[in-house]
Amino acid sequence: MTYPPPPPPDQSGQGGFQYDPYGNQSGSQPQNPSQPPPQQPGYGPSQPQQPGYGPAPQLPPQAPGYPPAYGAPGYGPQLPKGQAIASMVTGIISVAGLCIPYVNFASLVLGIIAAILGGVALKKINAGQAAGKGQAITGLVLGIIVCALAVIGIIMFASGMAMLGGSASMM
Repeated sequence: MTYPPPPPPDQSGQGGFQYDPYGNQSGSQPQNPSQPPPQQPGYGPSQPQQPGYGPAPQLPPQAPGYPPAYGAPGYGPQLPKGQAIASMVTGIISVAGLCIPYVNFASLVLGIIAAILGGVALKKINAGQAAGKGQAITGLVLGIIVCALAVIGIIMFASGMAMLGGSASMM
């Protein structure tokens, strides 16, 4: 970017310079109304239009045995991961259900469902038919943990009820 040359010293005796935001500096150039103001390059309608860009260049053929080049389309069709997601979601819901009193049986059922879905999803993932290995493992582990905790909770509840029933008959 170039800046205009500095104005000559002010001869009016006022000793000041007034800034004009439109580029006209008072005292530096005489104003002639018959001449149009000079136009800065690149801002007028006289600039020619650039032609548009053409189509994107085609990528060269891929060498066999190598991964696709950067910018190439994906590795192929995306694999489904619905069972893995369902396993993880039911596992999370079953863990949340353990925190609510009197919902242990429902958590046990959801934990069983999460473990089954996670196992089936892992089997499909290992066969290359699906994706979402981390989600399937999460659902499987949460399902197993919830099943174990729910069974322990149900056993404790049953033993507590038995103790209360046994102590009531003693009296």
